Amino acid sequence: MTRKTWGFGVVAVVAAVAIGLFTRSAWTPQGAVAQAPQAASRGIPVEVTVAAKKQLPVQIEALGSVTPMASVAVKTRLDTEIVGVHFSDGATVKQGDLLFTLDSRALEAQIRQAEGQVARDKAQLEGAERDVRRYTELVAKAATPQTNLDNAKTQADVFRAAIATDQALLDNLNVQLTYCTIRAPISGRISTAAVKVGNVVRAADALPLATIIQTAPVYVTFTVPQRYLPDIRQAIGNETAGVEAFIPGDPRHASGQVTLIENTVDTATGMATIRATMPNKDDILWPGTLVTTRLTLRSEETISVPSVAVQMSQKGTFVFVVKDGAAQVQDVKIARTIGTESVIEQGLNGGETVVTDGHLLLNNGSKVAPRERKAGV
Repeated sequence: MTRKTWGFGVVAVVAAVAIGLFTRSAWTPQGAVAQAPQAASRGIPVEVTVAAKKQLPVQIEALGSVTPMASVAVKTRLDTEIVGVHFSDGATVKQGDLLFTLDSRALEAQIRQAEGQVARDKAQLEGAERDVRRYTELVAKAATPQTNLDNAKTQADVFRAAIATDQALLDNLNVQLTYCTIRAPISGRISTAAVKVGNVVRAADALPLATIIQTAPVYVTFTVPQRYLPDIRQAIGNETAGVEAFIPGDPRHASGQVTLIENTVDTATGMATIRATMPNKDDILWPGTLVTTRLTLRSEETISVPSVAVQMSQKGTFVFVVKDGAAQVQDVKIARTIGTESVIEQGLNGGETVVTDGHLLLNNGSKVAPRERKAGV
């Protein structure tokens, strides 16, 4: 390339740059230059809410289990045959409902025999009493020895004793006859019948005929650390120790009251056993089910913020507080979480504006454009 050609190239480049600068205003939108500083002046958009002072419950959550208040194994007290089963497997039964009928023919025959013996002994007693009356008159007239009268009295006493014995036997047979109809001793839900009609059952059988479990009311049993015992005992005294039981996968929950604190603390774990009584009228709780329990001790005034406002750092938890259009980092200490609310123990006094959405774009001192947090978010 010659020096002349190189010189023409330099002149062409300089001319192109000059033309570009001259026509810049024609091809560049005027708003693009002003947008960056304008966005910076508006600040980072964030959602905010106010740290509120409100009454919130003091609660303890624990894992518990549902246990029945009563469970009865239905068994026979006779060696006989089942002639009737009067319930459906798994049905709800009421106290006094007929469950099983047993063969009673042998007992009925023995009862008739005992009744005959009682009638015989009463007839013999009447004869002995007539002898006593007759010998009494004869002895008064000195027409018979006193020995005959004494023997007649003895015979009458023997028949009275026989009647008492026979009547006791009859009463026992009548009691055994009632065992031939087995009724529900409690109300609840019954299991499947272990034996059906035609099977011979015996009093010595280990397997019950069926099992009834009381389902309303029921107990919910759970354990809590021993440090909560003073508060729980005070809540029981104030009748504020309410318990809610939540079943996984069921939107419903059951409510009840604490009725028992076990009399000892487990020395190995430091946990105390608590038992609540749940009416369970809707059969929400099922015996043996694991539930999440929430024990309410009392209600107190607290400072709370939505849990989404609380952030984590290496130093601990913090929130962004908006003041004078800027977001400032404020360290906080969380006392507990209730639903979607976090109770603040230290760091806020109430009334501060805190950021609930938009944290990822913020630094300490960032300018923000706050807007109210949407309800239910």
